[in-house]
Amino acid sequence: MSIPRFIENAIQYVSEAVTRIFAPNDDAYPNIGVQPFDGEPNKDEKSADW
Repeated sequence: MSIPRFIENAIQYVSEAVTRIFAPNDDAYPNIGVQPFDGEPNKDEKSADW
């Protein structure tokens, strides 16, 4: 592999990473907000002594 080809591949690799980092968010999470805790806390009196 020639040096110019290696440099070209390195630049493409880094530029694709930068593009992915700064691209708009593409997550498909629903906008539901913060959900309250509806469960019961653990009432076990045991302590974890390691």
